Amino acid sequence: MNFRITNGSISFGAETILEEINFEVKGKEKVAIVGRNGAGKSTLLNAIINNEMLSEGIGDEKFNIYKEGSPKIGYLKQIDFEDDSITMLDEILKVYKEIKDIEQKLENLVVKMNENSTEELAKEYSKTRDRYELLDGYTYKKEYETAINKFGFKEDDKHKKISEFSGGQKTKIAFIKLLLSKPDILLLDEPTNHLDITTIEWLEGYLKNYSKAVVIVSHDRMFINKIVDKVYEIEYGATTEYSGNYEFFEKQKRINYERQLKDFEFQQKEIARLTKVVERFRYKATKARMAQSKLKQIERMVKVEEPNKYDLKTFKTNFELSKESGNNVLAVENLKVGYNETLKEVSFKLYKGRKLGIIGSNGTGKSTLLKTIVGQINSLGGKIDVGHNVEIGYFDQQMALLNSDKTVFDEFYDEFPHLTVTEVRNSLAAFMFYGEDVFKTISMLSGGEKVRLTLSKILKKGPNLLILDEPTNHMDIVGKESLEDMLKNYDGTLIFVSHDRFFVNKIADSILCFDGKDVKYYDYGYEYYLEKRDEESEKEVKVEQKIKEKKTYINPLKEKEKVEKKITKLEEKIMIKENEKESLQSELLREEIYTDYVKVGDINSQISKIDEEINNIMTEWEELNEELDNIKKEIN
Repeated sequence: MNFRITNGSISFGAETILEEINFEVKGKEKVAIVGRNGAGKSTLLNAIINNEMLSEGIGDEKFNIYKEGSPKIGYLKQIDFEDDSITMLDEILKVYKEIKDIEQKLENLVVKMNENSTEELAKEYSKTRDRYELLDGYTYKKEYETAINKFGFKEDDKHKKISEFSGGQKTKIAFIKLLLSKPDILLLDEPTNHLDITTIEWLEGYLKNYSKAVVIVSHDRMFINKIVDKVYEIEYGATTEYSGNYEFFEKQKRINYERQLKDFEFQQKEIARLTKVVERFRYKATKARMAQSKLKQIERMVKVEEPNKYDLKTFKTNFELSKESGNNVLAVENLKVGYNETLKEVSFKLYKGRKLGIIGSNGTGKSTLLKTIVGQINSLGGKIDVGHNVEIGYFDQQMALLNSDKTVFDEFYDEFPHLTVTEVRNSLAAFMFYGEDVFKTISMLSGGEKVRLTLSKILKKGPNLLILDEPTNHMDIVGKESLEDMLKNYDGTLIFVSHDRFFVNKIADSILCFDGKDVKYYDYGYEYYLEKRDEESEKEVKVEQKIKEKKTYINPLKEKEKVEKKITKLEEKIMIKENEKESLQSELLREEIYTDYVKVGDINSQISKIDEEINNIMTEWEELNEELDNIKKEIN
């Protein structure tokens, strides 16, 4: 499978969004598309689906769209359920229509064979069962059950009607369907939005091992860093390709920029030197030939273009605390958080200057804890002790949902009427509201801009205890990096909830994890938490294994029989695959095939896929044979 756009452009009316698109995805590649908000990332995804959006770009190459093998493209663009009166499970099972049809056929064949068993029916049953195996009919239930569970749905949810779910839950159901449908190219636009860390980690593993191509637009740096092997950056209307993960892309971009800048500056100096010689001697008869030679030397030079400057527009400000807090900033003791019933019981102490990151699954009470600390909701028991001189600044997503006809300037000035116009504009400029930007109405702002405006107002008050609930939502990567730098240099105390692991890792010096029924405190950063989590997980596994060993006696003879059956099945699968491969190889010998390079490419692609499948089966076959040898040794 190969999909390629060469020298494409996208315009809406008179406005050109992207003017030089060069993009390719092939085989099992995992590709990220990065860039600032508004750069055209989602527009490019739309164009991959709808090629009619594309026209010729400004580059030197000929505009072309190439598709090998008519790839099936999957894109979660909008939620569209044909019938929301059916259950979630019935909706998801639509993905497995062929498998379900074969299941029904097998059942019907069994009934017929019980009534009148014939050789013909037995052959048909065997053929149908083989097809069922090839489609992973024996494992598809486990596949969708795992996905449903990992996206946070409970057993009872499977039998709820689609109409009973919230908008966010419907999005998750559509996402599950998309993943399970296994398109040749899977397009994902901000897939980690509204997912908790546990689900994100599962999704990482799923996509990394996905057997086909994946294209991701995301501001989640750790997520794309762990998955992708190629990055396309959209900047100044053009795409630039970088091989490797996100970390490599960042390094390489800077190296390329510095190298080109150095070459450009060197060449400009050389041109200036030669030009000076030309100007000095061009009108002197004895030196005219030399001057002409230097002029030709300049003309022959392959010009090094000045590199586009980094788009370094960031927001930055120096926090000025209104007052210093005492050393003991916050003490939470046996605090019961929840609305009508207790979600969690929490205890921790926070000292001056510490930065506490709160992580955990959705719906476990993280935001509820913050609301309880700031007094928006009442506690159900326990104690909150706020220290001496503590001034709290609180941010949550609802506060950022500003929507009014006020301008940015008026929104800020109304809260700080004692400031001069210059002081207001300087404060807003620190958060990237420059020039005419301050006269935009609130309703015109993007989600990221609204977050920045809200943060600017909170921080202007100079709180010495910042409490932030998902502050990086709606921010692009540059925005997140800016906020990280600000918070790292913040002299006060910080509590924040976030699902952005990169952000948590960079800022937090202690972790509060809402883990299942428990809330666990880790007195160091995110990496320390991961270490401890893995250790705890290993201990739990070992305990479970010991319990199993005590409870379960495995009969080696029965186990031998089981393994032998599995080996036989795998050998049958290998034979089927080898026959398929032979058949395709025979096709390549036909004149009408080998004279058509498109068909040849398609068949070779199929053969490669079969080879890969055979290798996978062989790996499993070898493992089982090793297991069988060990069982035989045990018996003897």
